[in-house]
Amino acid sequence: MPYDVITIGSATVDVFVKTSGDDLIDIKTKRSEEIFTCYPLGSKILIKDLQFMTGGGGTNTAVSFARLGLKTAYLGNIGDDANGKRIIGELKKEKADFIGTIGREKTNYSVVLDSIGHDRTILVYRDASENLDFKRLNKAKLRAKWYYFSSMTGKSFDAAVRLMDFAQKNGIKVAFNPSTYQVKDGKAKLKPLLDRVDLLVFNREEAAILLGKSGAERIDKLMEGVRQLGPKIVVITDGPKGAYCSDGIDLYTILPRKVKVVETTGAGDAFASSFVAGLAKGYDLGFAMELGLTNAESVIQHYGAKNILLRWNEAMREMKKCPKAKKTKL
Repeated sequence: MPYDVITIGSATVDVFVKTSGDDLIDIKTKRSEEIFTCYPLGSKILIKDLQFMTGGGGTNTAVSFARLGLKTAYLGNIGDDANGKRIIGELKKEKADFIGTIGREKTNYSVVLDSIGHDRTILVYRDASENLDFKRLNKAKLRAKWYYFSSMTGKSFDAAVRLMDFAQKNGIKVAFNPSTYQVKDGKAKLKPLLDRVDLLVFNREEAAILLGKSGAERIDKLMEGVRQLGPKIVVITDGPKGAYCSDGIDLYTILPRKVKVVETTGAGDAFASSFVAGLAKGYDLGFAMELGLTNAESVIQHYGAKNILLRWNEAMREMKKCPKAKKTKL
């Protein structure tokens, strides 16, 4: 029996570091304004809180799908080390199968630095996730209704293209949630993926970068520009301003609630995977938007990318408190 969803992407061990020395500096130039987390050079800074959790776009979304009641597998490359074993153990506990590969590389690792603004800076070490080899995959385990791709770079990009080809030949729907790293590579580099995508989910900044536009571009213009690259359905998130979805006929919008934000790591994964889960369960785009927002809001109120992901019944209760998606004709 095929899976409902196979997630394809990175697996990491995340260490969340909270200090009292994380001041913010706002630097303005004629063209931009950026805020930096800063620490005094040469100093020793005490850590107030330290938490170890698993993360990565591939495993975060695998847990999200599994908790929402879908038969799920995670496909990626991890290292033959303690962190890799920890990731496989947690997937098993969440009833998500591991159907990827184990290599000589080190499992990905990241350090998540909190700030006084409750946003975060992430130091990322990528190794194993960059080296997924399509030839090593067990093709008999690749049957599914949906493939969900998070960011795939390095050697793994070629594996993603091969997997999307496999999906097209076998009637598998494809969702793609690229990273800022990937969209900076440009439309030409991503074309082999975008041509095969049913659903593309990313944020407003990433949409503008992909199209070579400014962040001030109207959302409907961004939507149409992205859809012309190949994806049938486009979802663009815009932080506290909500999210937008277009299928080329209707534009859906949804606004978030005002909730206490503790940490934002994993919010994008929660939204995108929950959106796909809604479609995989046969619901419409409006319902998918509401489910995505509900799970993302759960995640940002706690530390960790996946530990507060909702189960289906929990999500249905919480959705009653959330705004409804609005639909207008394009």
